[in-house]
Amino acid sequence: MAGPGSRVYISHLSGVAVFDPNGDQVGRVRDVVVSLRIGGRPPRVLGLVVEVIGRRRIFLPMTRVTSLESGQVLTTGVINMRRFEQRPSETLVLAELLDLTVTRVKTRDEVTVLDVAMVQTRVREWEIAKVFVQVGKVSRLRRSRGETLLLDWSAVTGFSLAEEGQGAANLLATFEQLRPADLANVMHHLSAKRRAEVAAALDDDRLADVLEELPEDDQVEIIGKLKEERAADILEAMDPDDAADLLNELPEEDAERLLRLMEPEDAAEMRRLLSYEEDTAGGLMTTEPIVLEPDATVAEALARVRVRDNKPALAAQVYVCRAPSETPTGKYLGTVHFQRLLREPPFVLVGSLVDDDLDPLPPDTPLPLITSYLATYNLVAAPVVDEGDHLLGAVTVDDVLDHLLPDDWREASLHLLDEHTDEHAARLTAEESEVSGGR
Repeated sequence: MAGPGSRVYISHLSGVAVFDPNGDQVGRVRDVVVSLRIGGRPPRVLGLVVEVIGRRRIFLPMTRVTSLESGQVLTTGVINMRRFEQRPSETLVLAELLDLTVTRVKTRDEVTVLDVAMVQTRVREWEIAKVFVQVGKVSRLRRSRGETLLLDWSAVTGFSLAEEGQGAANLLATFEQLRPADLANVMHHLSAKRRAEVAAALDDDRLADVLEELPEDDQVEIIGKLKEERAADILEAMDPDDAADLLNELPEEDAERLLRLMEPEDAAEMRRLLSYEEDTAGGLMTTEPIVLEPDATVAEALARVRVRDNKPALAAQVYVCRAPSETPTGKYLGTVHFQRLLREPPFVLVGSLVDDDLDPLPPDTPLPLITSYLATYNLVAAPVVDEGDHLLGAVTVDDVLDHLLPDDWREASLHLLDEHTDEHAARLTAEESEVSGGR
C-alpha cells in the first residue's frame, strides 16, 4: 500500500486490474466513490467501483484494499458481490467530477477539472487532496491549450453544484481504450445528463458503435437529445440494420424527419429495410455484406475479409454476384466461405469456387425458419435474395440472437448474473458484511 502522503491520481486507476491475495484477477477499476464534505474539507474516499465478470459492477471498500502500487490493486480477498448502487450522498469521481467547471477561490476565475489526486492520511483513510485543473473551459479538440495548475482541494469551489454543459473530454480520455460494448456499459450507468454530455463529446463513428451496443431505451434517449442534423449523421454511420431498428423505435414523424436529413442513398437503404417486417430476413439483414464479382481473385477476396471494420460473422464468407456489386446486386451466383479461400492459391478466381448448393433466403423468411436454416447448415450468416436473384443483404447470427432474446435481454442478463452471484454473496460472514457497509 502506498504510505501516508503518497499521491494517487484517480484517472490512472481507470481500467487497472484488481487481484486477490492468490494473484487471481477479480476485475478492473471503473470509478472511485467519494463522499463530499462541507466547509471545504477534502472528500473522503469510500471505495472503488470494480467491474467483474459479465460487466457487473460491485463496490470494493478502501478498507479492503491492501495495495495501489505497480499499476494494480490488491485486495484482502473478501468482496461483497452485490451490485453497486450509488447512494445520494456519494459522488463518482470519473463520471461526475472530471470536466467539471469550478472556480478558484483566490482569483474567482473558472477552471476545468482534468484529474484529482487522493492521498492516505496518517489514520490510514484516503481523501481527495489535490485537483489538477486547466484555466478556462476545455474543448476536446484543444485539450493541451491553457495553463494547468495543481491546487489544493480547498483552493477551488463549486464541486457540489450540478453544472450544466459539463462536457466529457477527460472522462472520454480516461476510457478511450474501451471497446464499444464496454463504453456502452459505462454510459448505461451514468445519469441521463452525464450520458448526454458523453454522447455529445464522442465523434460520430465512435458514438455510432456505442449506440449499437446500448439498450433500446438508451438509444432512443440519446438520439433524441442530439441535434437532428447530427442524429442523421450518426444513423448513417451505424450498421444499416441497427440504424433501421433504432428508427423503428422512434415516433413515426421523428423517424421521417431524420430520414429526410440523411443522404439520399442512405435514406433509400433505410426505407428499404423498414419496408420489411421486423422479424423476417429482410428486416434482420445487413445491406453491407462482402460482395465480389466472379472475376475477382482469392487474393482480392482475402483482402476484403481482412478489413478491420468487418464483423466476424460477415467476414466468414463472401458473396459472388454479377455487376453491380452494391446491394441490391446483379445476379447472385453463390457463396465462398472463408475456409475455402484459405485452401486455394491467390490467383484463383472466386467465380470458380462458389457454393450454390444451398438456396438463399427470400426476404420474407420468418425468424424461426432463419434460425433453423443457420443451425441446420452450421452457418453464421446467410444470403437474402429477391425473386429476381438479386442479393439484397445477409442475415448474421448475432442479429438473429438479438431478436430471439427478450427485448430487455441486456438488463435481464445482468439479473441472471445477480442470481448466480447472490449465492456467493450469501456466504459472506457477518464480519465481511459489516466491513462492506451493508452494500
